[in-house]
Amino acid sequence: MPPGATPAVEPVVGEPAAVADLGGERALLVADVHAGVEVGLRYERGVELDSRADERRERLCDLLAETGADRLVVLGDLAHRIAAPEGEEREELEALIGAVTDRVPMTLVEGNHDAGVAEAFASDLDVIGADGGVIGGGEGDEDGRAGTGGVGVCHGHTWPDPALLGADVVCMGHEHPRVRLEDSVGGSRVERVWLRGRLDPATFVDGSDADGDAAVRGEPPELVVFPAFNERSGGTWVNVDGQSFLAPFLPDALPAGDAYLLNGTRLGDFRRI
Repeated sequence: MPPGATPAVEPVVGEPAAVADLGGERALLVADVHAGVEVGLRYERGVELDSRADERRERLCDLLAETGADRLVVLGDLAHRIAAPEGEEREELEALIGAVTDRVPMTLVEGNHDAGVAEAFASDLDVIGADGGVIGGGEGDEDGRAGTGGVGVCHGHTWPDPALLGADVVCMGHEHPRVRLEDSVGGSRVERVWLRGRLDPATFVDGSDADGDAAVRGEPPELVVFPAFNERSGGTWVNVDGQSFLAPFLPDALPAGDAYLLNGTRLGDFRRI
């Protein structure tokens, strides 16, 4: 965590997940579950892998129990298939959503892969639109989208709602950030990472939106880019030359962000790893 900070969003050590105090409830946050990824790899690339659907579902349920969470918030891309889910992917989603909602309510922030799943499971999920929203904050408009304080949530594939600038911290997925680490003898390994740092409001919202700066309450919020929950879903290399970010506002909106391994190890400025 940034030195001296008291984070509103605290990663679960060793896991691609975090907990947040939303005032009246405690939430478990994850991003990019990509349920059905094995089915996708089969029809997209001809790659045959054994399904880890049961493992993904059990990990989520175990994390809910371990953290004492009252709600699960998925920061986009709950599903892998962009179209309406069907076949094995739908079966995985039905089992996963059923297992979670038997325990706690579930909120889905709509990602670029979620149009079909948000519609198919609308009665089981609380859905926040693609440009995000603020949860656990102060009084907002009738849609709960302009509250003050709280946790801003978005997926990251599109320009976010300027109301997120009024949050204490903004959480996003989409990037699946990871690093390649090398040792002195040339060996290497791949690690998923968190990216965290103070957000630059001027580059976080669409440049055509003149109200972006006005939405900031004092100091700009911290931006937390979540690692992918699904380790098979690829990602953005943050320390490999030529790799570009996916979000329209990154890396500009994170001018001084640090990278952290899942075990909490701080790697320093993600641009210098």
